[in-house]
Amino acid sequence: MLVYAAAKKPKTGSKKRIALITGASSGLGREYARRLDRTEKDLDEIWLVARRADRLNALAGELACGTRVLPLDLTKPESLTALKTALTEADVEVAVLINCAGLGKIGNYEKLPLADSDNMIEVNDRAAVDVTVTALSFMGPGGRILEICSTAAFQPLQHFNVYAASKIFLYHYTRALRMELLPRHIRVTAVCPYWMRDTEFIPIAKAAEAKGEKPAIKNFAFGVPADRVARRSLRTNRLGMAVSTPGLFCTIHRFFSKLLPREVLLYFWELLRRL
Repeated sequence: MLVYAAAKKPKTGSKKRIALITGASSGLGREYARRLDRTEKDLDEIWLVARRADRLNALAGELACGTRVLPLDLTKPESLTALKTALTEADVEVAVLINCAGLGKIGNYEKLPLADSDNMIEVNDRAAVDVTVTALSFMGPGGRILEICSTAAFQPLQHFNVYAASKIFLYHYTRALRMELLPRHIRVTAVCPYWMRDTEFIPIAKAAEAKGEKPAIKNFAFGVPADRVARRSLRTNRLGMAVSTPGLFCTIHRFFSKLLPREVLLYFWELLRRL
């Protein structure tokens, strides 16, 4: 925090200061856009990235800040090229990057289609890294990055295995990236929420399960609203903290994941998912 406190906002002349949000068409990404619009008065524009142009345009119509809508599928290489070209041509400074695009599917190795597993890895890991590296070329001292990981990053989760593994990757990537960017005075935070029941995430995650089949995860208790996750994690990021656990359950989970053996945590999850 002392290192970050020493950083001053750069003098960038006529460059626009923007926030770049992926996964902005719904859920947590949408809440981040709304909150930045209300609280970040030094932003010139908020760039909204997701696949669904209609939802992005609807969100842009809600915001007082200037916006730019980029309907891109970040799993496609041409989309990364388009993003980099847009940033270069606009000659902007990325003041805030929020990597919120993510995908989860519930199911064990036998029932989860291979295409779903591949998509989770592509969206949660490769696309997140690609967008981050692309945006870093346009960031200066005082810049901020939030990578949306998950409390799933704290342990393996059977029947949510690939998703949890993908978030473990992103969590470790984010923690190491923070150290690499300390000399550049860029704040990097791994955001690790538990369930958010007011987003599309849970219905999409459950969609892979066959109808009439006993669900692998029976309940999604202890969830928190997406706007609370956005508010708390942005505050944590401003303070220069490495990890944000924006809720009681995910905070407890993080604490005990440091103390208990993985095998104990796996059996605890086995009990929790069956309740």
